[in-house]
Amino acid sequence: MMENPRGSQNTLTNKTVTSRKDKEKLKPEDITQIQPQKISLSLRSGQAQSFDLKFKRAEDYPIDLYYLMDLSYSMKDDLENVKNLGTSLMIEMSKITSDFRIGFGSFVEKTVMPYISTTPAKLLNPCTGDQNCTSPFSYKNVLKLTNEGEKFNTLVGKQQISGNLDSPEGGFDAIMQVAVCGHHIGWRNVTRLLVFSTDAGFHFAGDGKLGGIVLPNDGKCHLENNMYTMSHYYDYPSIAHLVQKLSDNNIQTIFAVTEEFQPVYKELKNLIPKSAVGTLSANSSNVINLIIDAYNSLSSEVILENSKLPEGVTIAYTSYCKNGLVSEGESGRKCSNISIGDEVSFAISVTAKGCPSDGKPETIKIKPLGFTEEVEILLNFICECDCHKDSQMNSPNCHNGNGAFECGACKCNEGRIGRQCECSSNDVSSEDMDKNCRKDNGTDICSNNGDCVCGTCECKKRENPEERYSGEFCDCDNFNCDRSNNKLCGGHGHCDCRVCVCDANWTGSACDCSLDTSTCLAANKQICNGRGECECGTCKCIDPKFQGPTCEICPTCPGVCAEHKECVQCRAFGTGEKKDTCERDCSYFNLIKVKDRDKLPQPASQSFPLMHCKERDANDCWFYYTYAVNNNTEKEVHVVETLDCPAGPDIIPIVAGVVAGIVLIGLALLLIWKLLMIIHDRREFAKFEKEKMNAKWDTQENPIYKSPINKFQNPHYGRKSAAL
Repeated sequence: MMENPRGSQNTLTNKTVTSRKDKEKLKPEDITQIQPQKISLSLRSGQAQSFDLKFKRAEDYPIDLYYLMDLSYSMKDDLENVKNLGTSLMIEMSKITSDFRIGFGSFVEKTVMPYISTTPAKLLNPCTGDQNCTSPFSYKNVLKLTNEGEKFNTLVGKQQISGNLDSPEGGFDAIMQVAVCGHHIGWRNVTRLLVFSTDAGFHFAGDGKLGGIVLPNDGKCHLENNMYTMSHYYDYPSIAHLVQKLSDNNIQTIFAVTEEFQPVYKELKNLIPKSAVGTLSANSSNVINLIIDAYNSLSSEVILENSKLPEGVTIAYTSYCKNGLVSEGESGRKCSNISIGDEVSFAISVTAKGCPSDGKPETIKIKPLGFTEEVEILLNFICECDCHKDSQMNSPNCHNGNGAFECGACKCNEGRIGRQCECSSNDVSSEDMDKNCRKDNGTDICSNNGDCVCGTCECKKRENPEERYSGEFCDCDNFNCDRSNNKLCGGHGHCDCRVCVCDANWTGSACDCSLDTSTCLAANKQICNGRGECECGTCKCIDPKFQGPTCEICPTCPGVCAEHKECVQCRAFGTGEKKDTCERDCSYFNLIKVKDRDKLPQPASQSFPLMHCKERDANDCWFYYTYAVNNNTEKEVHVVETLDCPAGPDIIPIVAGVVAGIVLIGLALLLIWKLLMIIHDRREFAKFEKEKMNAKWDTQENPIYKSPINKFQNPHYGRKSAAL
């Protein structure tokens, strides 16, 4: 009789995800966002057990937000804006949830040299000049989480700036205490947000040696009277240590940092799952909008993580997200762009490659990062068949009773070996028997993959039952063939004596070369668009200008700029003919904005073709961008974020110039007219004078001329007068 036990599953707790009706008010513990909550799996080695997990983002889900602020002297102007944050943030967050609480904490630096000055005067007032600052401290829990916004404003308003010597701050010490001191902070089992506000970098594990601190951070709570008391004793935590504690306590981190330190904290964000980075203005005036935007970004993404898996157990995820998007592998752990009320699902497959050494049941947990809810999975391992209970001791089936007959096979007594316990263990090392177990004199006994039992090779068994040695001399196996994509024979064949035997339409040493040319067909039904060769199901473009999976993309060909103009215009500036259908028609490329034309990528700095474009919009404004298809066949557009528009005419100078021109032209005309008149008058006068001279009569020439003048002589003129 052959037994074939199969794996099974049993759902133990399966509370449906919450769907609110008529804005129903629920307690946090009554809200369910993940289903099922508890499941039991019975696993047989090599046989997967799968189940579906649902996640639904609940409406009006409670939020706890703790604002952790750097109070070093450079944050002085920021503190003034944060003093009124409580009530303002309460008003904004009320649009998202009706159950919101806020708390406040501050940090500066470890209170030892060389991080701060330890002179008595500087310990009282670390600031220079007449500035009144509070004594330096590592971390202070100013306000436990509360729903009283006015209380937040009052307590924060009493805070004073402090100071330290070096630029990096001790923020990691503060984050660790906020994460592990849940009782002091007042965290509930709801959405937990930690806003970390600073304008400087951070110290991390190892930096404490500068102050003579060598003990690693213990990851425990050390708050006394709401002050961190062990900063002088324990080193800063490492990034990995922070990641673990933030994840264990379901805390999502928002780094609100200034523009200068954006690159540093973006790298940190990549190491801390479920975190976001926002650009803080110089005086923190935009902190509310920053928090709202970061929260929306974090809450719209769900990422599943699991606890440590038992040895030999693997888990695989497949996500079924919005718009029919299906992902596997590491991408199968998450779904993005989830709105309130949206439901997504995950197919989870658990496989055991063998039995644990102790054979005891194990428990693993799966939860969405940043959420307190989780799925508990109980694992039971099927390691033996029921037929073991019916064992026949000293069975005649085992060479005259030299073993017990269990489940159709002999379990030999001590000193006996062989399939039917037919040999004595004393005969195993016999030279004659060993000779029969060698392929030739230059090889090991049973190729070192088995034991020579009674002159016959008994091949070793491996932990994975799907892997086995075979052959007369155990010189073959089915697991040492070439691999592709980390799969044996590329997943398109089987391993036979260390050589891949490929399935139909596949070839190559690892069966990783497809003979199917359908994947190389372009839209014109030509293989690789007639510009390349189909190799292993992938086009190898001969013409370097063409690229893409079918050699149809030519980012540097004429017409590319005009083809993508409308989409670039609507996505970058919200204008153009496609502005109303932009999301539907223009989501086929990744848009990256740059500040000016000098920041656009250049062909010499890229390993793929790049086209520079210059286009004009309806307002005669120019915009500049580049279009390219990168090495991952993703379309990329870099666009200058500001339009280059021609300056409009300045009316006043134009009008003044026209008026001045008219006046000057008029004056010039008057002067010319006056000059011409003077010349004309002088000519006329000269002509008149000439004619006047010509008009005088000559008296000697006129015979009838009689002078009008008569002369009379006084007869007495000249005589002497008579005597008186």
